[in-house]
Amino acid sequence: MAQGKIIKVAGSLIVAEGMASARMFDVVRVSELGLIGEILELRGDRASIQVYEETSGLMPGQPVESSGAPLSLELGPGLIEAIFDGIQRPLNLIREQAGDRITRGIRVPALDREKEWDFEPRVAAGDKVSRGDILGVVQESPVVEHRVMAPEGCGGTVKSVKSGKARVTDVVCVVTGEDGQEREVTLLQRWPVRRGRPYAEKLFPQSPMVTGQRVIDTLFPIASGGVAAIPGPFGSGKTVVQHQLAKWADADIIVYVGCGERGNEMTDVLKEFPELHDPRTGETLMKRTVLIANTSDMPVAAREASIYTGITIAEYFRDMGYRVAIMADSTSRWAEALREMSGRLEEMPGEEGYPAYLSSRIAEFYERAGMVKCLGGDGRIGAITAIGAVSPPGGDISEPVSQATLRIVKVFWGLSAQLAYKRHFPAIDWLQSYSLYIDNLGEWFTDHVSPEWNELRGKTMRVLQEESELEEIVRLVGTDALGWKDRLTMEVARSIREDYLHQNAFDEIDTYTSLEKQYRMLRLILDYGEKGQMALDAGVNLSDVIGMPVRERIGRAKYTPEDSLAYFDQIEAELAEQAGALINRGGL
Repeated sequence: MAQGKIIKVAGSLIVAEGMASARMFDVVRVSELGLIGEILELRGDRASIQVYEETSGLMPGQPVESSGAPLSLELGPGLIEAIFDGIQRPLNLIREQAGDRITRGIRVPALDREKEWDFEPRVAAGDKVSRGDILGVVQESPVVEHRVMAPEGCGGTVKSVKSGKARVTDVVCVVTGEDGQEREVTLLQRWPVRRGRPYAEKLFPQSPMVTGQRVIDTLFPIASGGVAAIPGPFGSGKTVVQHQLAKWADADIIVYVGCGERGNEMTDVLKEFPELHDPRTGETLMKRTVLIANTSDMPVAAREASIYTGITIAEYFRDMGYRVAIMADSTSRWAEALREMSGRLEEMPGEEGYPAYLSSRIAEFYERAGMVKCLGGDGRIGAITAIGAVSPPGGDISEPVSQATLRIVKVFWGLSAQLAYKRHFPAIDWLQSYSLYIDNLGEWFTDHVSPEWNELRGKTMRVLQEESELEEIVRLVGTDALGWKDRLTMEVARSIREDYLHQNAFDEIDTYTSLEKQYRMLRLILDYGEKGQMALDAGVNLSDVIGMPVRERIGRAKYTPEDSLAYFDQIEAELAEQAGALINRGGL
């Protein structure tokens, strides 16, 4: 291992000499305090090191020692319900030892070395195994079965396997390789954060990740294994949308990365998730969640690592065959950390001071998402759905981070400050947003929800676009210039906006809407529009069409409980009756 000494300190970047035998991305310990850092650049025997802790008090001449290994995570039982910082230090354990502030140089293992887990083997002595095969399972939480997989370089014949209580460092299986060498397997594995975990085959996403958010599932769906971006100005609700997705998305595992977020927002997550009832499992949401908290007051270098920490943990659970959703909030602050470190390395700046490799780094993160056939002989399928928030300065999505992200992702949920000011949430602008998964998911919606689904979605978008065009006329010459049919179109669009797309995250019923309920609600609103147009054709007055008593029930249909969807049949019958009466009266 290389041993050198500090010759320069510039904020979180230090330069050490005598590091000729070190390698790029090796983890180092700096000074007598043992501050953790990572090598970013090598020039001769000089290494530029980003330090993941506060560097005040460091001076030239202090020692630097390389560990000879890259920044790696501890993967094993104990990840679920844990709260880590950007380099996988367990914040709850550190708080117990050192108080509310992280002590510099503190060394606490990411996974508890003393806790015992019940290991149930899935192989027996004499079985043939290869990399990725499941050797046994541990019930990590009431809802997550942790599958212990054969690690890299582990293939051959099982010599022995243990059953019962085991700590993460205990040997649970011994495998004899083809060369006769024995490999001991523990519950704990290590994996470098900057290298993607391998898989057998990448698959094309064919099913949606249902979120329960109507504007997303209906108009701009995301595939399970897809990638999405949520750009928006300050106060438009990016974090709230991500919280809603974390709570309600039909993923098996949630990895939430607070990257440079305000401390109070992470506090909300830490308070809410352990108390929030999970409708999928009946337990609290934390029973299937991993939290990575790197708030804005933590060292900027660790913020750059936090994204890689999150996606590596997500890949680990994906390899077990789980569907994982990773929320990165926000990638803009991650990019700012890249810019700060690049500036200290004196690299040639790109657009707006960001490093020239910004686009490739963003692409590396999102490309690690996807649906894959996992390694192992059982053919299990796993998926990572990555959703990143982008915080463009002033809401200008022409800035480099937003543009680099949009070139990679296939779903764009553009948030509108104007909608947010109107208290319309989620404030996703239906005229700017898009999803490139619609065509691929159309068959799934037809088979699993209704053959009418894609037609209803198309009608909804047409009505909203027509409303936008008609509003231009209204602003110029007033509502009276419109014909009755156009005014009815605007009334239907208003119903779509207020009664369908607007969703109350704090209402116990409205916070989540199943696909079946979404279909019934949308069909009801559009059916009103069609019957209203028929009534106008029959000579009925516009005020009579707009004033149908059933409209109040249509507006309140979103508060119908999921177990009472038969109520929609009553509203549809009432709509047909009232519309029919108007048409008959108009035709006299």
